[in-house]
Amino acid sequence: MTAKKPGSIYLGIGGWTFAPWRGVFYPKGLPHAKELAYASERLTSIEVNGTFYRSQTPATFRKWAGEVPDGFVFALKGPRFATNRRVLAEAGDSIKRFLDSGVTELGTRLGPLLWQFAPTKKFDAADFGGFLELLPETFDGHHIRHVIEVRHDSFKVPGFAALLRKFSMPVVFTDHATYPNIADVTGDFVYARLQQGKDTVPTAYPPKALAAWSSRLQEWAKGGEPDDLERIAPPSKGKPRDVFAYVIHEGKVRAPAAAMALIERLKG
Repeated sequence: MTAKKPGSIYLGIGGWTFAPWRGVFYPKGLPHAKELAYASERLTSIEVNGTFYRSQTPATFRKWAGEVPDGFVFALKGPRFATNRRVLAEAGDSIKRFLDSGVTELGTRLGPLLWQFAPTKKFDAADFGGFLELLPETFDGHHIRHVIEVRHDSFKVPGFAALLRKFSMPVVFTDHATYPNIADVTGDFVYARLQQGKDTVPTAYPPKALAAWSSRLQEWAKGGEPDDLERIAPPSKGKPRDVFAYVIHEGKVRAPAAAMALIERLKG
């Protein structure tokens, strides 16, 4: 029997405009207008945070798509107006406005839509189920991938994993010191935000930690589940899947170096 081909692994950072990267990640004197093109030649994905705070335009999304190479994808953070509300089932208009803003202008460069919830938002199955029902599988002729990021310990229960699996919706593995780290695979792709890097380390994570993350990313891509990460429910039967991982730590000066180091390790 022929082994199934692993899914693709996308590695990147949060955003591409960050002044401390100039002269560290970006060469001194590189025009700001060329930073996205430069970053996209060295990384395979970027998570866009700006869409959480304000709407973009179709022209902006087209411009971004035109500055990056084939195979590069953007993950877009859904607007706070959809997730920062008491009754999540009432988020439909905010979700629609976001989709109508032109996200599909990214075309093949459109990656997952990340829906991030406040640390104060607690798990309520009916509340969250109402939100998940609002997330469309397709829009404007495009398959849309959604992923959920929760940051309250009340979500660390089997019922949350069961709800996500009902909708085939992935949960972010946060790799965070205080937020819940849920490694259950509940959808058809995996999304990790690596948030424990340090700027005192040239590659944010030391070599041993990078080796561990490289192994975990490959295990997820092959259809497995790393046995050294915490789950809230028994594992489900796996199959090869795409993996999206972003290095996003507090200082984030060394985030590009970490992402590039992981890309190099995965080439081996």
